[in-house]
Amino acid sequence: MTCKEIYELMPDVAAGLYPASSEVESHVSACSACATKLHEMKQTMALLDEWQAPEPSPYFDVRLQARLREEMAQPHVSWLQWIRKPALALSLTVLIASGATFLNYEYRDGHSGSASKSFVYERPEPGTAVSDLQALDKNHDLYSDFDLLDDVQVQQNVTANP
Repeated sequence: MTCKEIYELMPDVAAGLYPASSEVESHVSACSACATKLHEMKQTMALLDEWQAPEPSPYFDVRLQARLREEMAQPHVSWLQWIRKPALALSLTVLIASGATFLNYEYRDGHSGSASKSFVYERPEPGTAVSDLQALDKNHDLYSDFDLLDDVQVQQNVTANP
């Protein structure tokens, strides 16, 4: 027998549910890994046999019966009430997603089909003061580095022409 076959039989052999055959015993005596595993499982099963389940509280049955009566007294909830909240959540999610898609579509196209113009962002035309200010704001770091290049050029000219 192989170790894999022994591992499959090991819980039953350790618990005493399956008598150890000669093949199992010969493999376990030859394989130290399987012997160790079988010994550990037998120890675990012995500990489980010694374990005593704790006794329930003396008032457990009384409280259980009272709880069952309370549950039986409550009105029955129909399947429609269970599905109402998820259906509402799903419809609101679809509504929000379609609204976001519609607004995104309006923003990208730059024109409004049936929506009012107040919700549509229109980009300024190139060359206008607004577009120039936006370009300066967006490229502020780049333009500030140009000043450094001018300073380096002036220093090179000064050192080259004494």
